[in-house]
Order: sequence, then structure tokens, then C-alpha cells
Amino acid sequence: MFKKMHAVAQQVGAIVVGKDLQVRQALTCLLAGGHLLVEDVPGVGKTTLAHALAISLGMQFNRVQFTSDLLPADVAGISIYERENNAFVFHPGPIFTQVLLADEINRATPKTQSGLLEAMEERQVSADGVTRALPSPFFVIATQNPSHQVGVFPLPESQLDRFLMCLSLGYPDAAAERALLMGEDRRAMLKALPAAMQPAELVAAQQALGTIHASSSLIDYVQALAHASRHDGLFAEGLSPRASIALLRAARAWAALEGRDHVVPEDVQAVLVPVCAHRLRPIKSAHGVAVASRDLVLQLQQSVAV
Repeated sequence: MFKKMHAVAQQVGAIVVGKDLQVRQALTCLLAGGHLLVEDVPGVGKTTLAHALAISLGMQFNRVQFTSDLLPADVAGISIYERENNAFVFHPGPIFTQVLLADEINRATPKTQSGLLEAMEERQVSADGVTRALPSPFFVIATQNPSHQVGVFPLPESQLDRFLMCLSLGYPDAAAERALLMGEDRRAMLKALPAAMQPAELVAAQQALGTIHASSSLIDYVQALAHASRHDGLFAEGLSPRASIALLRAARAWAALEGRDHVVPEDVQAVLVPVCAHRLRPIKSAHGVAVASRDLVLQLQQSVAV
């Protein structure tokens, strides 16, 4: 069942050219049942990646453009009084879908951002005293602009922690950009894209992740990484237990995509930066300059023996 994920990767890679690693990481995140955050400057293909993933996995897709005036009810839904029924009737919002693209999530206020917390963690929405289950599978793929751009609100740590992985696409290389310039329009290609996998097959693959063996010594390695992040003085706060669980689950998903029935340390290392960098806040150096979290996570990896 994991083999179909490779067909999805090839199909998405034909749309998002030159980003095979990021496509593989995104599929790892979805296979692990997590939510994905894509941070980069506008125009590098973040929205296209999300749309291509949803179509290739055969899932319902809704997009919400996050702005400063967006309210939580605009996402979750609202109850409207209907005179003919003499009652308030709940009208579901765009969050009631299988893939929700939260575009430019950090342009919305913290109040609206926090409205996603229950949905991302519990896969349900509570409104007017009633709890409503979300479709299965349910994924949030959020994009955010760099923090130095105008009109953005930083995501709080509690919100960042709900995202299993955070990716950055970056600018394409010369060959990939030339292929984009000379190739077909990406939006036209998306419309013609078939589903390479069905949602039920993805759910079955997620449930099968438990069969990917993680040895006691491999779990020791994951624990050592978490312990080092809490006590080596590189970060303001270390990795939480939720982060350790996320790291192991992502490593299992990476191993499954590699065609193995067990996890090796290289699987943990392959997902360490996208799983951990957005969860860790660096301590400023003596000169008051904060080193990039990505570099510090790599430093953390090198400091912990396998």
C-alpha cells in the first residue's frame, strides 16, 4: 500500500518541478497523519504543492485565504436563524473538508489562528455547544510568509507545535525554473491531474505505520535527541513529548516510503530538521544575534551519538 505513495510523489513532482525532497517530506507528513506548514516567500509554489497533493490523493479540498479581518466563524461555520424552521441552523464552514489549505495563515490575528487548534488536534469542531466531527482523513496544509514581511502575526508556540513538519521550498534552480518558463501553465496541469490514490487507501497506509518496527535502541536515540535539546543550552525550551512522538512517527513514515519494515537512525535524521526546527527557539548569542534554528538542529544532531 505504500507503493502508491511513490506514484503520488512522481505526479506531484511533475507539477512542483525540482522539489523532489520537499514533495517526499510533505508525503511523509501526510502519511504520518500530521499537519504541514510551508514557510517561504510568495510565488515559489506553496499553494500549488498543497493543491497537487490534495488532487493526487483524491481528497476534498478547500482553500481559505487568511487575512487580518478573518474571524474563527468564517472558517468553522456559523449558526443562522431560519424562520421557516423557527430555529438556528448550523452552516458548516470550509474547515469541513479533507484537506484545508490555510493560505498565508500568519496574516490572520491570533484569535483566528487559535480557532484551528481544536480541529488540528482533535479532528472536531465545537460550536454552539455541539461538537461536530471532521471528515477523515483531515489535514491542514498551511502556508506562511516570512516574519519580516508586512502585515504578519507570528504563530504562537502552541500553534506551531500542532504542525508535524515545517518545510521551505526555496527558489528553483536554473533548470527547474527554465522548465517552468517553457512548460504548460501549472493551473491547467492541476485541472487535468488524476487521483493516484484514494483517501481510504491513505487511511489504511497510516494505520499500517504501526507495523514499521522501531527497536529499543532506536527509541533510545530519539530520547537522547529530545534530552539534549532540553539541556545543551542551544534552545530556550527543548522538545516536548509531543515532538518526540511526532519525530518517531515521521521516521516510521520515512522508512515506509523507503520500502523498509523497520526504522534506522538515518530515517530519524532525515526528518529531524522539518519536524523539530519550527518547535525550537534559539537562545541569542553573546552578540544578541539568534542563530537559525535549522543550523542549531543540525548541530544538535551532530552532538548526539547514534
